[in-house]
Amino acid sequence: MATVGILPREDATNGWSRILPPRRPAASLAADLRADWLVVGAGFAGLAAARRLALNRPEDRIVLLEAHEVGEGASGRNSGFAIDLPHNVGGEFQELGEAERYIRLSRAAIDHLDACVARHGIDCGYTRRGKYHAARSELGRRKILEPFARSLDALGEPYRWLDAAGLEREIGTSYHSSAIYTPGGRLLNPAGLTRGLAATLPGNVTLHERTPVLEVEERNGIRATTPGGTVAARAMILAVNGYAPQFSAFRGALLTFAGYGSLTRPLTEAEHRALGGVEDWGLTPVNSIVGVTMRYTAERRILIRHRFRYAPGLRRADAEMADIRLGHRRAFEARFPMLPEVGIEHSWRGFVCLSRNHAPGFGKVGPHSFAAVCQNVVGVTKGTISGVLAADLATGRDNPLIADMEAQGKPARLPPAPFLDFGVHARLALDEIRWRKER
Repeated sequence: MATVGILPREDATNGWSRILPPRRPAASLAADLRADWLVVGAGFAGLAAARRLALNRPEDRIVLLEAHEVGEGASGRNSGFAIDLPHNVGGEFQELGEAERYIRLSRAAIDHLDACVARHGIDCGYTRRGKYHAARSELGRRKILEPFARSLDALGEPYRWLDAAGLEREIGTSYHSSAIYTPGGRLLNPAGLTRGLAATLPGNVTLHERTPVLEVEERNGIRATTPGGTVAARAMILAVNGYAPQFSAFRGALLTFAGYGSLTRPLTEAEHRALGGVEDWGLTPVNSIVGVTMRYTAERRILIRHRFRYAPGLRRADAEMADIRLGHRRAFEARFPMLPEVGIEHSWRGFVCLSRNHAPGFGKVGPHSFAAVCQNVVGVTKGTISGVLAADLATGRDNPLIADMEAQGKPARLPPAPFLDFGVHARLALDEIRWRKER
């Protein structure tokens, strides 16, 4: 039996949700249920898994449990990029065969999301705008962008180089010295997308929100205990990302960090013109630990995503948010001096999960349980495809992309504390020093 000792905390700060209309969450579980399938976690992975299970087994009953409200957890707090090309925290591009696998998986995820958004008319600011991958320093151009361009050439992928002036014409700021634009990604409000995916689940899926799983027993099936009732099912798909070790999956193999985002108020028409009258766009830095991820949304808000801090217990002090917000304000002012009166309206924190070797937590993890966790900070696409493929694996549906997913390996074991903690802090400090010009 696995006893869950750490549950998500609700703080009502997620800006992506706060700018959306209010919604009524699904009822919490208040009974003892029997089902064919249990999915735990209603982020991108869990929503995709539940939808795919319903497609694969239309006569089966699927129960989806979410500890939070949909859109309030990690999936609803990310930067809102559906990225189709290899993109990781350190900024190093993978070797060609791995990149091709990555692209197949990511584009299958984007195809899935494209179809859901179009079929159900999900209103989430979903646009096919691609993204800019940008460097401020010569080191960033030489170590990241130039190898990235060579890999794109080898893959036959389209892209455009931009210098500071070209980037200013397209996004309004010349803060970066160079960038590569790739057209294949999508931009979106992640809370809006997860809400829309939850609202359009097939009829044989029952969603219960505000229903944390407290215990799971795996014997002749699955029995999950929640505060208000239980679910007995034949099998389970675990889609809880960094909380997976609480369920006895990938213990000692997952790293968890806090990431931080802020959204400004909407720009006025005059401020929009001062920025350059550009359309919505998204930019990722060559080093995501030190650099700043930015979005300009269709609602004319600017997102600043900056700072990663180690969070091994999936907790950080609330008091740090004042310092984080101040840092975001400084980053905004450095990049958008033409917008001195634009204030930050929302700031929040979310927890992300990585593995030491960038492998996903995917596959069968028990006699009756499967996992789709550890998205390595690319949650929209990696979470979506891992959920789809976990459902295919669990139901025996033949899908060649399962081999692509499994070829990435399993999360590597981590060294024990205190060596792990020392190593993580040392790596973060070294990145801050090496990439300080990307701040």
